[in-house]
Amino acid sequence: MSVNNQYSFFGSQSPLGGLAGIGILIMGSARLSWAITISGCLIWVYFLTSITFTLLLSLIGKKVMPEKGRKAICVCLASFWSCLYLFVFWLLCPLAALETLFVLFLVPLYYVISGTVEQLPSFLDNVNIGKFDNVSDSVSQAGVLSGLLIAFSILREPFSYCCLTFPGSYQGMITIMYFNSNSFFPIGIFASSSGALLLMGYIISFYQFGKNTIYPEEKL
Repeated sequence: MSVNNQYSFFGSQSPLGGLAGIGILIMGSARLSWAITISGCLIWVYFLTSITFTLLLSLIGKKVMPEKGRKAICVCLASFWSCLYLFVFWLLCPLAALETLFVLFLVPLYYVISGTVEQLPSFLDNVNIGKFDNVSDSVSQAGVLSGLLIAFSILREPFSYCCLTFPGSYQGMITIMYFNSNSFFPIGIFASSSGALLLMGYIISFYQFGKNTIYPEEKL
């Protein structure tokens, strides 16, 4: 079972298949502006941490970086890139950065538990695989989670706040689309985490149905 298959959209460790990243999906999807901010951090951290860790492991070697200490080093690298992203984003839009501060701090932890650190030595030892192929796998993981996060926020925010927002301005977000509050579909219950879990339950049910229909016997 390859890493790419495990973390693909229908893989066993995908955000919906293995419920990996469900916390970020719930907390970060209340607003589209939050989802865009967090998605940028996901791709930023996954890409730069993977490429930095790969360079260190290939240049320094496994003897200097023992297996037991790799996760600690990976946590430090991911936290560094996450803090750098937060600092740059805070300079551009301070309030938007503060609104997503807690979730942005969770991104390095999600990267560490994604399995990239454990799979990296096998990438480097296999002569048929490029040294930086794990970087593309990491970016694909971040891309799947980011895509689901933005898609879920586009569905959830109109049901919760009757609008769609984008990060920016002194208020932290810009309303790019507004819906009539008296229309049928906006329901405030989805603004809370309990409502998000309820909505996520329906989405996961459709996902599992589609997965079983496309791959009835295959385990990814």
